[in-house]
Amino acid sequence: MVCVIPVQAALAAPLKLSWRRFAGGASHCDIDALQRPRDEKPATSGERRMSIETQEVTYTAGDTQAHGVLAVPAGHDKVPGVAIFADIMGLGKQTKAWGQRIADELGYLALAADVYGGGASPKDFPEGMAWLNALLKNPDQLAARAGGALKVLHAHPRCNGKVGAIGFCFGGSTVLAIVRDGNPDLAAGVSFHGGLQTNKRAQKGKVPAKVLVLTGAEDPMVTHDHIADFLNEMRDAEADCQTIAYTGAVHSFTNPDADGRMMPGIKFHEPTNRRSWQAMKTHFEEVFA
Repeated sequence: MVCVIPVQAALAAPLKLSWRRFAGGASHCDIDALQRPRDEKPATSGERRMSIETQEVTYTAGDTQAHGVLAVPAGHDKVPGVAIFADIMGLGKQTKAWGQRIADELGYLALAADVYGGGASPKDFPEGMAWLNALLKNPDQLAARAGGALKVLHAHPRCNGKVGAIGFCFGGSTVLAIVRDGNPDLAAGVSFHGGLQTNKRAQKGKVPAKVLVLTGAEDPMVTHDHIADFLNEMRDAEADCQTIAYTGAVHSFTNPDADGRMMPGIKFHEPTNRRSWQAMKTHFEEVFA
């Protein structure tokens, strides 16, 4: 979906947590829809259900009660956590599937987070734009909601204290807003085809998270000028930031449902989807070591 301009975030307010397992244990989502490399044999759904557990999570995030979906890997050891922020359409099947894949393959706690409140998703793109614009007009509200997801992970008994975040399109912009805010709860942030522009830039020496930005070199919504300006911003802030621009890729390159019919510049790109997953994995392995 369409990228939006990220805004400066503020630290999240204290939150209350409640945990509830889905009936029957894990709730399966179509991980294969995320397009694993074709030479990789996927686990069967039964094997996935044995390896991870899915829980509903209700938590106070700023001014709302948020409803996320947490995937917990097998075992009892302490592991890192990753929050996943969705595109403009909110918490849907793809975001949940990413959470299950991260828990299943990487062994991390993975929270598919809710920034709209109540686990709601807009009924269509125009409604999504209205919700999104309302949040962008109040960056402190957006930051509190996003930061609440990080606190959920830190509070989980399986978390080892190392927490990252990833996001797609608007979700990528949300991750960068948390990064720019200097939220100490975040160790590593990854933006997939997220907007890079902002009206409040990162401050020198105040970006503790290590950042990875994955963007399409031919994305009409994230221009080469935007990329250059973002790199200058990260340099001036003395941030630890890697930025990869993939030729051949436009916007929404991780979304198998993006077929270019809505707009030629919004289209899935299998090689970049595969390579960006590996780049994210390597980034987390380095930061969480």
